Amino acid sequence: MLVAVLLAVPAVVAAEKPRHRPAQAKRQAARPAPAPAPATGPIATDAKHAIIVEAETNTVLFDKLAEERMPPASMSKMMTAYVVFSLLKEGRAKLTDELPVSQEAWKLGGSKMFVPVGGRIKIDDLIRGMIVQSGNDSCVVLAEGLAGSQDAFVDMMNAKAKEIGLTNSHFANVDGLPNPDHWMSARDLAILALRTMQDFPEYYHYYSEKDFSFNGIDQGNRNPLLYTTPGTDGLKTGHTEESGYSLTASVARGDRRIILVEAGLPSMKARGQEGARLAEWAFREFNNYKLFSAGDKVDDAEVWLGEAPKVPLVVKHDVVVTMPRRSRKDMKVTVSYTKPIEAPVREGQQVGKVAIAAPDVTSIELPLYTGGSVARIGTLGRMATVAAYLIWGNRH
Repeated sequence: MLVAVLLAVPAVVAAEKPRHRPAQAKRQAARPAPAPAPATGPIATDAKHAIIVEAETNTVLFDKLAEERMPPASMSKMMTAYVVFSLLKEGRAKLTDELPVSQEAWKLGGSKMFVPVGGRIKIDDLIRGMIVQSGNDSCVVLAEGLAGSQDAFVDMMNAKAKEIGLTNSHFANVDGLPNPDHWMSARDLAILALRTMQDFPEYYHYYSEKDFSFNGIDQGNRNPLLYTTPGTDGLKTGHTEESGYSLTASVARGDRRIILVEAGLPSMKARGQEGARLAEWAFREFNNYKLFSAGDKVDDAEVWLGEAPKVPLVVKHDVVVTMPRRSRKDMKVTVSYTKPIEAPVREGQQVGKVAIAAPDVTSIELPLYTGGSVARIGTLGRMATVAAYLIWGNRH
């Protein structure tokens, strides 16, 4: 199996104490990255739930209770941000729009952007307050200003979650504060991270910003991998007493990108060290292998009663597989189709499949299509071909 273990986050509050910069960030930046895991092969984790997904192929490299519901704490702000980005892309709001700060938003506890009651704040700043500073107050200002109320915005979150295929998520608030009706799974968090990057590349940069200053307070991004793990460009941490310390992260190196979710860790230090360790393992142990480009010939198929004896079999899309590096040398590619294919043959017919297998890898089967057309030969030719087959057994 090409799967491994996941981490789980018990979520209590989406509230981490504000981290004031720049001193804290400098301390993090100076901290050496955790040492790589010692040996190659499988890995375990102290996280309660976890998943690592290869972004290009959607291959799960590691899975530990990834389908179980858990309190996502502030990681659920990724869904709040997704809805905000949707409204911006649809033209229903602009980054320069200013939204009013209500008494309810101002008095909210937990992680804060420190919005001034009665003030008006640009959406651009509120997004940074929500993502970089993990501000619960900024989430409420966005919800009330864009949807009229928190409840209306939560309805939008649940509708969007269903639309993009989050099957193990339900939202009861916009900030991730503890609520028995508020949950996600590690797998859904990975899906949400991927959809955010794919659907809103113009807004994804907010997740990689390391600090943001508002209302005279400079706070650093709580994502520890931004400071310790090369290639990290997102996404979001979470913490409550119930959930423990959690993280959804994206790390890109070369032509690869992984999405990592870990949850239920006992401390900020454990969250950072475990995230870095799991990311290094994923890049060290696995790789992507491009086997065919779209339109490449995989094999030739025999044609019966055709003007040509063979037709190429091709793939319609690039074929890239993710597998353990140690398994690559034993990979086998097998082509199968019902032979011979009887003429006439139309270009683009699905006539067979290619199977890709390797040790410790779930087998992959992909359709094969005819890469050209072959007309049927005339009556005399068919008669001669059939006669030759009956005498000699030659079907060409």
